[in-house]
Amino acid sequence: QLRLVESGGGLVQPGQSLRLSCAVSGSTLNYYVIGWFRQAPGKERERTSCISSSGIFTNYADSVKGRFTISKVNNENTVFLQMNGLKPEDTGVYYCAGKHTNSGPCADNYDYWGQGTQVTVSS
Repeated sequence: QLRLVESGGGLVQPGQSLRLSCAVSGSTLNYYVIGWFRQAPGKERERTSCISSSGIFTNYADSVKGRFTISKVNNENTVFLQMNGLKPEDTGVYYCAGKHTNSGPCADNYDYWGQGTQVTVSS
């Protein structure tokens, strides 16, 4: 059973940066694809990025490409989402999710989810 805990959210002004962390326990990251998702009030959940079990391959939504970077440190069982140039439309609850697979970098569905961390971008 994989357990994921997000942290690092907060309130920032447009143009600023945040780094989200996803701490994973219960198994090793070596065998999991991890995705970062977000959901704004009244909107559907959106996948922003994902990373393969090896950490070599990544994928980004067009809305965040060039501004967000996903990375992982397998021996620390942590996945990061560096968010630069934040915009008000980036506001939402951010979730990390895992899927036990060696394919990737993304999965069609994810079996394990964290509780989320709030990101608010406002002046």
